[in-house]
Amino acid sequence: MALRLAYLGLILTPLFWAGNAVVARAVAGEMPPLSMSFYRWLLALILVAPIGLPAVWRQREIVRQHWLIISVLAAFSVGAFNSLLYFAALTTTATNIALINTTIPVMVALLAWLLLGERTRPLQAMGITLAIVGIVTVVARGRWQTLMQLDWHPGDLIMVLAVFCWGLFSVLLRRHAVPLTALAFLTVQIAFGLVAILPFYLVDLVFFSGGFTVTSTNLLALGFFAVFPGILAYGFWNHAVHEVGPAKSALFMYLVPIFAAVMATLFLDERLAWFHVVGGVLILFGLLLATRSGQRR
Repeated sequence: MALRLAYLGLILTPLFWAGNAVVARAVAGEMPPLSMSFYRWLLALILVAPIGLPAVWRQREIVRQHWLIISVLAAFSVGAFNSLLYFAALTTTATNIALINTTIPVMVALLAWLLLGERTRPLQAMGITLAIVGIVTVVARGRWQTLMQLDWHPGDLIMVLAVFCWGLFSVLLRRHAVPLTALAFLTVQIAFGLVAILPFYLVDLVFFSGGFTVTSTNLLALGFFAVFPGILAYGFWNHAVHEVGPAKSALFMYLVPIFAAVMATLFLDERLAWFHVVGGVLILFGLLLATRSGQRR
């Protein structure tokens, strides 16, 4: 039963993460990105606090000893990654966001090689190269003149930066593992991430966006962000990794762009172009090579 639930969770997790991109794109003009990010995680913290805070209290000495690295990890993951994703949604499609987001394993492998000196096998290097070519194809929209003329879509470049932040978070977490239980770590990660977002949110609120009008659509979107791609996706993912292992779990992340493309077509009237297909295939083969060779080590 636990195994069946794990596989069900592995299907729902990429569905929820694809939904994160689609819903963000749908409400991008109604809520400022920093407001979207701040209130999403504030709501998530309120929901997880009743069961998470007791776990944190029991492990408070570990939190005190590792508060600095927890702050850095939270800033790159909860703070930077999600905020940048919502900024990207202002000027690029949900399909592009999902495709670029799928390259996170490649970014982790690349940064682990550059920062940790981890050995890169030839197949893994080939996979990283293919995935990068796939990203460039999507970002350039299949027109190489775009690269030469520096006529890039800002949202695509912001999403590449978001993927870099998540890759940096993953590599730092590998180097500086924090000995907290999963629930305690998630709780402090959200809390410390909110602290990282807060000053940027306040500056944006006072000097730039001026906040947003509270509507039923905005509240539903924030609720979705907090519960589905937030708490449930993290919970499903952690359970699946425990039950079936990280290698098999990672394969299900290839469903994210597929789910995103279908939902974006149905709800946002986005259309798949040939460069999405070509870039997606290159990214997929690159990921398969990079992760397959990484699993053999």
